[in-house]
Amino acid sequence: MSQDEIVSYEPATGKELWRGKVGDVDATVDRARRAWPAWAAQPLATRIELCRRFANEVRKESDKLAELISRETGKPLWESRTEVESVIAKVDISVSAYADRTGQKKLDSALQGTAAVRHKPHGVMVVLGPYNFPAHLPNGHIVPALIAGNVVIFKPSEKTPAVGELLMKCFNKAGISAAVAQFMPGGPEEGKALVAHPGIDGVLFTGSAQAGIAINKRLATNPGKIVALEMGGNNPIVVIDTPKVSDAAVLIIQSAFTSAGQRCTAGRRLIVVDSMYDAVIAEVKTLADRLIYGEPFAEPAPFMGPVIDNGAADQLTESFLYLLSNGGKAIKHMTRPDDNLPFISPAIIDTTAMKDRPDVELFGPLLQVIRAKDFDEAIAEANNTRFGLSASLIGGSPQDYNRFWANIRAGIINWNRPTNGASSKAPFGGLGLSGNHRPAAFYAADYCAYPVASTEMDQPRASIGVGLRG
Repeated sequence: MSQDEIVSYEPATGKELWRGKVGDVDATVDRARRAWPAWAAQPLATRIELCRRFANEVRKESDKLAELISRETGKPLWESRTEVESVIAKVDISVSAYADRTGQKKLDSALQGTAAVRHKPHGVMVVLGPYNFPAHLPNGHIVPALIAGNVVIFKPSEKTPAVGELLMKCFNKAGISAAVAQFMPGGPEEGKALVAHPGIDGVLFTGSAQAGIAINKRLATNPGKIVALEMGGNNPIVVIDTPKVSDAAVLIIQSAFTSAGQRCTAGRRLIVVDSMYDAVIAEVKTLADRLIYGEPFAEPAPFMGPVIDNGAADQLTESFLYLLSNGGKAIKHMTRPDDNLPFISPAIIDTTAMKDRPDVELFGPLLQVIRAKDFDEAIAEANNTRFGLSASLIGGSPQDYNRFWANIRAGIINWNRPTNGASSKAPFGGLGLSGNHRPAAFYAADYCAYPVASTEMDQPRASIGVGLRG
């Protein structure tokens, strides 16, 4: 592979899937800047109608897109189909969000004229997408940005360019030109060049904390660029007294191992009070032992596929060994059947005895268990992280949940639900190393347009009542 090419491989087989030339950053930005005035001048109804046509194009391509997502990410076909459904649903949700979050307001006053609030698009927006949801997550930025009147340059993860290309073709087939919605393949260098480019008005990013912090630093002296950062988490699940042990175990498994743990909202730390520890851990281990992991099109369908590539699998197995050799106690060992492919089994390790538990996002099917004396200690342990994306409480009373909700630092706080699977009709984001208080999903409209306050009269009318010589 040359430096001017991007190649993606199927995680489940190691075969080459897609190959293409790296895009030209300057030419792409120049094309977008020239396209923006005409797109922004389109009536809102036209932009909405074109986005609805995009949803129809995705419907037509739904089988092809789902299969491509599974081939390029390794996730099971059933899960890829739900991702495609989310892409389609995003359009109507974004239309509602734009009206709700950025609607026009007028306040009339006979003497002072009209006070108005309207919203304007920023201009050229760069969307930097992740590999775990290569269609749904970038689409959650792209559709709201287009509806608001921005043009979009989408640089997908270098690990999932094929899905990114097909997604943008659906926009283009719907009648949104390839200058308004541009596909820009590239690696980290192209991403950095886009972020720093003077012709870019906003950066909408989903990915690792390390990359998000680098973007934040790069733009620290440029307050004019809107930056939305969604950066993952070291998410806690707290279990307190509940008679529903088997249900609790299912919620824990769903949180930790859906998408092979490759979700920013995945449960990373299971914090269990003493009274529930033995029963909950036994049930979770039994269920984890039953999980099928395998290639995406297998029958019966697997619960989870491989992780994205061999580098990720190597890192996760090394992390498991590090935890094990620094005081961790294996509950379910991580195994890797084939060193040449990134399939790894779900793993569970008790890290209660570790003096310094690493506060990092281990992006895969690795669940750390921590035993707590009581609810207070569990809450303190849940907050023992620089991240703040998602947190769940399992068990307890409404009063317990109120206390949990009030004390946990996170943008998503759930009760008797998994840490993942957030609603697109709610805001989505976090604080600390998880984000910069610019949540996506329903609130994406907030960073895709800026409010303009006006006072207006149809004729000039003014007088000075005080302080004039006669």
